[in-house]
Amino acid sequence: MRVLGIDPGLRTLGWGVIDVDGPRLSHVANGHCTSQSSQDLAQRLMSLHTQLSAVLARYAPDTAAVEQTFVNKDGAGTLKLGQARGIAMLVPAQAGLSVGEYAPNTVKKTVVGVGHAAKEQVVHMVKMQLPGVIIFGADAADALAIAMCHAFHRQTGDKFAKAVAGARR
Repeated sequence: MRVLGIDPGLRTLGWGVIDVDGPRLSHVANGHCTSQSSQDLAQRLMSLHTQLSAVLARYAPDTAAVEQTFVNKDGAGTLKLGQARGIAMLVPAQAGLSVGEYAPNTVKKTVVGVGHAAKEQVVHMVKMQLPGVIIFGADAADALAIAMCHAFHRQTGDKFAKAVAGARR
């Protein structure tokens, strides 16, 4: 299974792609899509859409996951982040992929073991799980962590569904 993780952002949208083979994870690629603050909002969103669509076309993931938006003190900033998150969900959905959504604390708890882990801890654990990975910034690290979280939750859900189906027989 190939998983695309997306850390939404209007200025920098991080992405990471991993392959999952049972309990083994392997790094495929990671990076970021950017938009220019000098452009109007519609152009920035279109730019993110175009760049993320190219990532999907190049790496052909089987499923995707996006980090949920948290509300911060700046309402306008939260709204803009939500619009970028809409692009992050739209692009994989247009490609026919299912899109998982995870709260930041869920991602950290899954990858690090602590829901309020620092960014440095997340980066460290991503490097531990994906040996030799070169991470292209904090947003890409978060995206890889989101992909890892989705892989774990998806595998756990699949095992649970098989167990329930077996119990019904």
